[in-house]
Amino acid sequence: MAKGNLAFNHAMIYVRDVERSLKFYRGLLGFRVISKMQGYARLKSPKGSTSIALHEYDPGTKPSRGGEGLRLYFEVARLDALCKKMRAAGVKFDQMPKDMPWGWRHAYLKDPDGHELSLYYAGPKRLRPWPLAPTRRRASPPAPPRSPRAQRPRAARRRA
Repeated sequence: MAKGNLAFNHAMIYVRDVERSLKFYRGLLGFRVISKMQGYARLKSPKGSTSIALHEYDPGTKPSRGGEGLRLYFEVARLDALCKKMRAAGVKFDQMPKDMPWGWRHAYLKDPDGHELSLYYAGPKRLRPWPLAPTRRRASPPAPPRSPRAQRPRAARRRA
């Protein structure tokens, strides 16, 4: 078992054209190319240590519909500003940034190959369980009675 020793490294994204996908992931989202060869590129996320790999489908392979059953999530603190910049560059969004019931702010879109993406900001709420239950305030127990000595003014206590 890999208990405690497992770390997520990267996701492989199969694409029709690596160069077109590089314009999206590097040019619009800010990923940095780590390695590149014919039909393949690996990119490091702008923040953190994870990466993605773009891999062209083999010739003659019929691509599946853009990542069915898979959605990639990228967290960005300046979500609204990035989405406005991307929309101005011609990117179409399924949903512009919106506050969600679980406390995160999400935008949904597709990459050039139709893979579903979520650009979001969770901040300190990222690791909180959800759905978020309302917090319950417990009644504080009554304060213990003060001793007669503590109830006297300090000056009177010093004289005693």
